[in-house]
Amino acid sequence: MSEHEYAGFWVRVGAAIIDSILLLIVISPLMTAIYGIQYWTSQSYFLGFWDVVLNYLLPAVAIIIFWIYRSATPGKMMLKLSIVDAKTGGQPSKGQYIGRYLAYYVSAIPLFLGLIWVGIDKKKQGWHDMLAGTLVVKNKQSIAAHSAPEEQ
Repeated sequence: MSEHEYAGFWVRVGAAIIDSILLLIVISPLMTAIYGIQYWTSQSYFLGFWDVVLNYLLPAVAIIIFWIYRSATPGKMMLKLSIVDAKTGGQPSKGQYIGRYLAYYVSAIPLFLGLIWVGIDKKKQGWHDMLAGTLVVKNKQSIAAHSAPEEQ
């Protein structure tokens, strides 16, 4: 795995922010169309079937599909990051991706300590990465672009 450069905490935060904004752009108009403007002012945590589908199931399915087909979410792709198997450096299995997504909850529940761990760990792994056996790395193209000038 020495040929890979690990993606650190702040670049991963940036990717998560990009992904969150993209999800907000897709989901917000749908929620407003279904529940009306009162969706945004309601004191209720649960407004119905579509609330669960659009806010929890759709993002989970979309993220896992992006991981399976692109080894990254749109935010990670924009920042030239990929998820790889920690042992081989290759593409993780579908089971690893699903486990990684579920392990986000393990990482988040204790005051987000498992996510903050990315900034502490020498391989920049959060608990979700450790549990799933994955790493987030900078793509080779982005490393090559920074390490050697292009020949003209």
